[in-house]
Amino acid sequence: MLRQKTPEGWFLIRHPDHAALAGKFAEAWGNESFRKPHPFADVVEGISRHDDGWAKRDETPTITRAGKPSAFGADLVGGYTAFEEIDLPEYLGVRGRAMEIVAEDNPYAAILISMHTCNLLTEHADRSTIKPDELHLLDRFVDHQRHRQLELRAEAADSGRFRDADLTVERLFEHFRLLQACDNMSLLSCVDYPKAASLLHPLAQIDGTTKTVSVQRTALRSFRLDPWPFNAPSLTFEIPGRPVTGDTFPDSKTLEQLYHAAPTVMLSVHLHP
Repeated sequence: MLRQKTPEGWFLIRHPDHAALAGKFAEAWGNESFRKPHPFADVVEGISRHDDGWAKRDETPTITRAGKPSAFGADLVGGYTAFEEIDLPEYLGVRGRAMEIVAEDNPYAAILISMHTCNLLTEHADRSTIKPDELHLLDRFVDHQRHRQLELRAEAADSGRFRDADLTVERLFEHFRLLQACDNMSLLSCVDYPKAASLLHPLAQIDGTTKTVSVQRTALRSFRLDPWPFNAPSLTFEIPGRPVTGDTFPDSKTLEQLYHAAPTVMLSVHLHP
């Protein structure tokens, strides 16, 4: 679940809907400067489905120790610092399922999802917020993910669907960076991030160089990107979510009931140069 603060309470967005928005960004990626991904459909699928494993979990929203919705919000942009508020084994199970669900149909897309997961849990996770006796679970999970990446790469090669160039470490890393960029842009959009940001990594240009894309909020869920990486003059999308009233909640059951009683509302996201 993702959360955006509102005057009345919170706007809650499911992980799969956030990922679908990231996939729409990926579909529009590439222009006279920024390189369009190849294999296009497989990369877009990996980006669009990178949070499929959260669908069941998001049906039963829970609260943090402070009584707020246990969800990704503007306060967590840039790092994972709230592991003390989650059940780590359950969280790792969700992350693992997110990759395996996609691996059943598309090993190439699953590699990118696994790379994304490993990056979150190594370069962005705050290990000090993880219970010391559970750190070994995190390390074992990351090792398993890296082993699965090798297996999936072999499956993709054996399928005959991909060029040798598409399976190089360099090309996979380029597409992993694109997943991270589209995921980050979707997160910024969903939480209406108010500060200046960037799309995490330098991104591939047609001429072989890379550039970092900066992001600046200009209005409610409206953002300026510089340099502009998309194939249209501007982009507008909608994302579904549900509004719940109240800043904090006495228990998770109360939040769950309010969430399911709330209407689905479509919010507009606008990107422009």
